[in-house]
Amino acid sequence: MTLDELKSRTGEELGVSRWFTIDQPMIDAFAALTEDHQFIHTDPARAAQTPFGSTIAHGFLTLSFLSAMAYDAQPKLDGQAMGINYGFDRIRFLSPVPAGARIRARFTLAALTEKRPGDVMITWEVTMEAEGTAKPVVVARWLNKKYLEAA
Repeated sequence: MTLDELKSRTGEELGVSRWFTIDQPMIDAFAALTEDHQFIHTDPARAAQTPFGSTIAHGFLTLSFLSAMAYDAQPKLDGQAMGINYGFDRIRFLSPVPAGARIRARFTLAALTEKRPGDVMITWEVTMEAEGTAKPVVVARWLNKKYLEAA
């Protein structure tokens, strides 16, 4: 997609990722990697006694799937040499993700500005959902920088 074509689609949902399963072994591996062993993530018996009813994924584990989801769902910009994660203006974790749930994300183009030729800032409104639930699990305003090859 050209830069002008993408900019003309501001305000539109431009893609939906495939489903990703967040299972207990993945949650356990994330807990080990980040040293966040809170029982609501790693102890199914204790977590079953909480209002969640089961273990839940770490919010940051859920959020980390945005990169893979973006590869699935965001259109590729013609002449793009590379892209980087520039950060977030907002992230909210609205609902827990129980172990075994499947999640995906919807990407709406909120803004696109060309800082200088070949240096593009793209702002995405992202809504991540868990299969079979009405309330989103994550909403975020995500900033991506794209660098275009010199013409």
